[in-house]
Amino acid sequence: MLPPDATPEQEQVLRRALGMDRSLIEQYGVYLINLLQLDLGVSLRYDEPTFRLILERMPATIQLAGAAMIFSLIVAIPADIIAAIKRGSLIEKAIMSFVVLVQSVPVFWVGMVMVLLFAVNLKLFPTGGIGGFNHLLLPAVALGTHLLALVTRLLRSSLIDALSSDYVRTARSKGLPSRVVIAKHAFRNCLLPIVTIVGLEIGALLGGSVVTETVFAWPGVGQLLIQSIYNRDYPLVQGAIIILAGIFVLVNLLVDICYVFIDPRIQYK
Repeated sequence: MLPPDATPEQEQVLRRALGMDRSLIEQYGVYLINLLQLDLGVSLRYDEPTFRLILERMPATIQLAGAAMIFSLIVAIPADIIAAIKRGSLIEKAIMSFVVLVQSVPVFWVGMVMVLLFAVNLKLFPTGGIGGFNHLLLPAVALGTHLLALVTRLLRSSLIDALSSDYVRTARSKGLPSRVVIAKHAFRNCLLPIVTIVGLEIGALLGGSVVTETVFAWPGVGQLLIQSIYNRDYPLVQGAIIILAGIFVLVNLLVDICYVFIDPRIQYK
């Protein structure tokens, strides 16, 4: 934070400005009080409140993570239903082979390949930045591939178990169409594990956004975090990590609350 030739007087001024001249207990107490007031300190590079800088970038990160989640669910759910119905067929093998391939590839590699193929060579999409739907599509697909693979594998197993259960056989014996049996009986009982994995993977989406936003020059919290690391802006790095972790905890709390509405048999006492 100071140049190598800094004088002892400059070091003392910096220690006093950062509160490092106090005891550890006093420093920690001041930190907790400031944290409760959403005071995460002042950025060393921008000389602005850390919380305000992060808040300005947060909508872009939420937009990207939300689009990635929507993409993964839109693709995974129909693919799972087809794979469960066509169990043992070539279609199921193709779907599961694609899922294994996608899950084995890092997010940053997917992002770079998509930029080179669709933006640089084919020129169908912009190489980066934020704007309309064409700016959002590539980073959302790159970020959502890992969640897509997880949801597909988990939901396929749950659907196969549900389709071989007694209540599904009973529904079929009543002459109900296959789409009604799957949508109303089998799929509904598979929602709980989907909600669970989506809640847990919020952390992976937020963590993956750091890499994805850097690859696609997406102006979110992830890109701000990388820039802060390069600039050694420690208050901004710490504040970004705390807020992202807080969002992860809040989302998982909401997931636990959703369990009651999805499965009325679950009761919290």
